[in-house]
Amino acid sequence: MRTMRRLSLILITTAALAAPAPMVGAATHVPAAPTTPTLVGIRAAHHPGYDRIVFDFVGGLPASRKVTYVPTLVGDASGRPVRIAGRAILQVRFYAANAHDDSGVATAPARIAFPLPNIMTAVRSGDFEAVTSYGIGLAVKQPFKVFTLTGPDRVVIDIDAAFTTVNRTVYFFNARNFKTGQGPYFMPVLRPVLPLTPATGVMDRLFAGPTPAESAVGLRLLRSQATGFTGLSINSGIARVRLLGRCSSGGSTASIAGEIGPTLHQFSTVDYVKIYDPAGTTEMPTGPVDSIPVCLEP
Repeated sequence: MRTMRRLSLILITTAALAAPAPMVGAATHVPAAPTTPTLVGIRAAHHPGYDRIVFDFVGGLPASRKVTYVPTLVGDASGRPVRIAGRAILQVRFYAANAHDDSGVATAPARIAFPLPNIMTAVRSGDFEAVTSYGIGLAVKQPFKVFTLTGPDRVVIDIDAAFTTVNRTVYFFNARNFKTGQGPYFMPVLRPVLPLTPATGVMDRLFAGPTPAESAVGLRLLRSQATGFTGLSINSGIARVRLLGRCSSGGSTASIAGEIGPTLHQFSTVDYVKIYDPAGTTEMPTGPVDSIPVCLEP
């Protein structure tokens, strides 16, 4: 009996020694789930000799940053052309990076305009499978450099803009005034353009759209389904321009003609403006009179 008690004590002692000691005041560490950098803003400004555009991120910087000139901006998922204004397109592709939150809500603008000498606009062309891409519409194809900064995390692109510009007027649709029935329905804003091709410059700036500050006071680009323009010419006092994409007033008395007309009439060499539809037709192609295509009639 004394031998059995001694054996039991030995077994209990051995079990106690084998059990791990409790950790007093210790917390279990669970590694945080990896996060994908998220684009949360786009901003731009002019500096002596160059324009700078900044892509702001939270959650770190994208590991891959590819920046290159492209002839056409193409949607990453759709493979279709994405409308963008400018004489040159600089495409920026970030991986891995999102431009939306966990609920699918966009965290950065789909398109934004800038009144800078070279940078006109930035337009999103993809936010798919952790690849976010944008096109930057420029007045002139110029050299650029790319680098990153932290605190906050951001990708910076400096694009040369060491050239002379002049300010000219672009007219945008005033949606607030139109809604209340109190004119004017088209309002002027200033944009920098190249002095040798100011008519092309103001048309590019028109299709780039209003800046965020201008949008905040009700200005809009009334496209009438047009995606751009081509064939701009000024001869014998007549400016002619053809719309690209589609053309429809949607039954409204206001159309893109109300923007194009005064935007081109500002030039002393322009007495009349003739706007053509994508098929190349307008109501009055000849004669001393302004003309719009049938598709822009109410």
